Amino acid sequence: MNYKGHNGNPIVERISTDNAAGQIKGMPRVPISKATAHEVISLSYGFFTPLTGFMGRQEVDGTLDNMQLPDGTLWSIPIVFDMSADEIARLNIREGDRVVLEYLDAPMAIFEISEIYEYDLARMAEKTYGTSDPRHPGVKKTLAYQNRFIGGDITLINEPIFNEPFKSFWLTPKQHMEALAERDWKHAVAHQTRNVPHTGHEALMKQAWLAANEDMPVDNLNTGVLVNAIIGQKRVGDYIDEAILLAQNALRTNGYFRDNVHMVSFTLWDMRYAGPREAIFHAILRTNLGCTHHMFGRDHAGVGDFYHPYDAQNLLKQHRTELGIKPVFLRENWYCPECQEVTNSALCGHDSQSQSFSGSLIRSILTDEVKPTQKVMRHEVFEVVMESAAKYGEGSPFVTEEYLKTRRPVFTLNALEES
Repeated sequence: MNYKGHNGNPIVERISTDNAAGQIKGMPRVPISKATAHEVISLSYGFFTPLTGFMGRQEVDGTLDNMQLPDGTLWSIPIVFDMSADEIARLNIREGDRVVLEYLDAPMAIFEISEIYEYDLARMAEKTYGTSDPRHPGVKKTLAYQNRFIGGDITLINEPIFNEPFKSFWLTPKQHMEALAERDWKHAVAHQTRNVPHTGHEALMKQAWLAANEDMPVDNLNTGVLVNAIIGQKRVGDYIDEAILLAQNALRTNGYFRDNVHMVSFTLWDMRYAGPREAIFHAILRTNLGCTHHMFGRDHAGVGDFYHPYDAQNLLKQHRTELGIKPVFLRENWYCPECQEVTNSALCGHDSQSQSFSGSLIRSILTDEVKPTQKVMRHEVFEVVMESAAKYGEGSPFVTEEYLKTRRPVFTLNALEES
């Protein structure tokens, strides 16, 4: 099979598990955070193709200034590894060294260090997010980086073992491409999500399917919707990851999508909330999963009022020829009681009668455990959300401090003993 991703690059796979314990004998050990572990996995399996490791200064400069890697490939978000100068000195790490990255007290990957450098954090934040306001969660994350960055290639030596329900939805980029081929999808439209689905989301996916079907025969079933959930850093009040995956899957298992036109998977990524630039990144990411189209709705990857609702769509339009994936632009949906259907402002003139699918409305329904009308959320989806809350969320479908303390990890790692 031809595994080609962003800009026609072969999908990166840097995995070497044979004699893993022997490979790391005598190497310095560097513990990493969950966020960095997620990026190690994504780099190693090719979600971030064509990157083969964490960025050096030249790659960061090009990304921030021109949204380009040194070879001219479109890229919009810095993928960096930060470390304090004191820790680098303590471990005596130098350019040209190889170190072991450890997570969950187990060796995970080999990091081949090609560059150690400083970078202006304020510049990185402002260029990435279009703001230096520390209230922006991405700016806050960037300004909290350590005072040195390390660039170099990553090789995974200890593959993650995913726990259920995540195991059922985990696919590498190459496995995504194989799954799409098995379904004989000629067109696949990606749906980015961090939410459980209400009927507004469902309508958007169905509109996107019709758009992605394009010039295919009317009775064609060779177009599919890939719901690719983002699993990463959680904040109190977010939906729990288990509910997101299982509820999205329930749309298909309960017949609201045919089995052969809908699929759910996930990507490990801590959202940057970078609005337009993150929309570009998401397009690149889903190109690396084999998708031909990508849904982009209102305020994609935005936060608060830092971006205009359609800034992401406008930036995507400027880079259509470089994306390698076709954006499907969608408007915000609502339920109109006059039309008695889900619609939007481009089609319906009953604005004063519209009932928005507001986050507060959905949250109040789920918090009160009151079965919603089918016009808001499918009853089968509601039941799955409630079951997930009971099984995984200490009774709540939303992230709580207790959930963060006691949740079962998304994945574990085998212990590797040095030979």
